[in-house]
Amino acid sequence: MGRFIKALLKVVALLVVLAVVALLAFRGMAALRETQAEPPPGGALIQTAMGAIHLREAGPVDGPPVLLVHGSVGWSAFWEDTIAELSGAGYRAIALDMPPMGWSERDAEGDYGRERQGERVLALVEALGVRPVLVAHSFGAGAAAEAVMADPGAFAGFLVVDGAIGLDSEARALPLPLRAGAMRQLAVSASVTNPWAMQPMLKAFLHRKDRAAPYVDTLNAPMKRQGTTAAIADWLPTLMMRPEGAASVTEAGWRGLTLPVGFIWGVEDTATPLAQGERLAALVPGARLWPLEGVGHIPHIEDPAAFGAALLEALDWVRER
Repeated sequence: MGRFIKALLKVVALLVVLAVVALLAFRGMAALRETQAEPPPGGALIQTAMGAIHLREAGPVDGPPVLLVHGSVGWSAFWEDTIAELSGAGYRAIALDMPPMGWSERDAEGDYGRERQGERVLALVEALGVRPVLVAHSFGAGAAAEAVMADPGAFAGFLVVDGAIGLDSEARALPLPLRAGAMRQLAVSASVTNPWAMQPMLKAFLHRKDRAAPYVDTLNAPMKRQGTTAAIADWLPTLMMRPEGAASVTEAGWRGLTLPVGFIWGVEDTATPLAQGERLAALVPGARLWPLEGVGHIPHIEDPAAFGAALLEALDWVRER
């Protein structure tokens, strides 16, 4: 029995060593890969009171503005199909990179809390001099909601797409292994910034799994930016922990909204199930819900045509209110 235990401990120790070596290798590869300093063509950096925000824009400058906020690990180019749909319909489509994702200026303090991100949205709106309809997907909907709740007059309307809001999330401490920044960087380099991990991660959120492949290169593109793994490691706790003090995780915050608010939701969403959208819609006075059949958590890539049609209908509804 003693020999068995000793042998088992040796195997466990070997596996631990191999895991550490693998994580260090992933971190090393990330450092070698993250060399790009300048954003790719097709976007612009807008100076705001909260730092420079990178965005992509299309459509007539005098068209009704629509501001698109991506979810976690996304960036402005992930809205490419939606931008084309909106600009073709006469809207001024503006998609931003929410730091630390994409090419926007990163926070010197590494502060990417939900309320702080909401302030960045408001700073961009002020810098652009627009009063847009705000369209926000998944994790980005939390920051967008903070902006709307802080200054509802800054927006013509608010449309939530499969929002990851967390009304019922519980306060919890960050898992012990991830409390050290260096350990978070190892975890991030093996997952989020690992180009081979992107497709399976994306598939996990989709009902239509075949729609992942066309967007993998788009999501991987900004992962070559200098310092990306370290920046996302700073952001990671905001993904995993309840944003205490944020108005958007309270029912009162949603009940108090008076501007037009709508919800577009994939019926097959398993990450933020439709019931969450139904609950939010029931909280907001006069809100409307557009369920989309046959798609999951990211409807704008799973079925761009169906999502585009629903979004245009929702925008018409906002403008009529």
